[in-house]
Amino acid sequence: MASGAVTWRGAARRPGLGAMLPLALSGFGLLGLAVALARVGTAPGRPLPWLLGVLALLLLGVLGIRLAARGEGRAARVLPAALTGLLTVLAVEVLLRAYGVPAGLIPTPSRVLAALWEARTVLLQDTFYTFVLEALLGFGVGTVIGLVLALLVVRFRFLERGLLPYAALFSSVPIVALAPVVVKALGLEWPSKMVVVAVTVLFPVVVNAVRGLQAAQPLHLDLLHTYAASPAQTFRTVRVPTALPFVFNALKVGSTLALISAIVAEFFGTTGHGLGFRIQIEVGRFNLAVVWAAIVLASVVGLAFFGLISVLERRFAPVPQGS
Repeated sequence: MASGAVTWRGAARRPGLGAMLPLALSGFGLLGLAVALARVGTAPGRPLPWLLGVLALLLLGVLGIRLAARGEGRAARVLPAALTGLLTVLAVEVLLRAYGVPAGLIPTPSRVLAALWEARTVLLQDTFYTFVLEALLGFGVGTVIGLVLALLVVRFRFLERGLLPYAALFSSVPIVALAPVVVKALGLEWPSKMVVVAVTVLFPVVVNAVRGLQAAQPLHLDLLHTYAASPAQTFRTVRVPTALPFVFNALKVGSTLALISAIVAEFFGTTGHGLGFRIQIEVGRFNLAVVWAAIVLASVVGLAFFGLISVLERRFAPVPQGS
């Protein structure tokens, strides 16, 4: 009886054949429907049977994902999200083809992938321009200035009362209101977008870093004062470890705001480079496959940047086991 319980628990920790079978049937079924519609080339006269087939296969996929999500292993944490995305893409492909939605309105995922490959050189150049020159540099500048301001605010009390309220106020200014003002003032080149990103990232970093530096336990500070520790030692051993989780939270928020701010700022003027420019110009041409390809690239880069900061957070500010 005990061995049976152990076996059942071990099976629950990893996806088995019970999960793989419905997932395989759902995935290959949707893929088969998409291939069949692609070979026909035109929308069927009655799309309702295709819709019912897609819904049935999706329900089967949901069952498989539910089984795959059981347990605490890495596969149980990663597979459900990946499989949900894959099945959703296949279902969208089938439904868009079944209902004959024009590519100028909503392109199929296969068209988006084809456009991504055909325009890969231009899109990669735009991604470098937007992410590296604008978002990444602006993120770095905004983070450094924000941390310096946070240190000054914590060190000098009058700055906390005179500056911090304005930091909280400016952090609520919409990007679409800030971007055109900065772009018109500084020009159409990439430094103007970098400034927009830096300002957008600056204030969340200031507010969160100040909160973190002030969150040190008075008992710890009194203990180091009893040991005659210098202010630098107190700062290094107490305030910095306490502030790191707050700072990394601000950096994760800033990583998403940085790319969004850079793309939005490009809508208000650029020299012909960047993902924002590409999206804007291709929308005017009704070339939505390239638009969605640019969106996919921006999403992949943004997720990778967010993931890198999350890895650094686990390395330098790990969560205690008991939390």
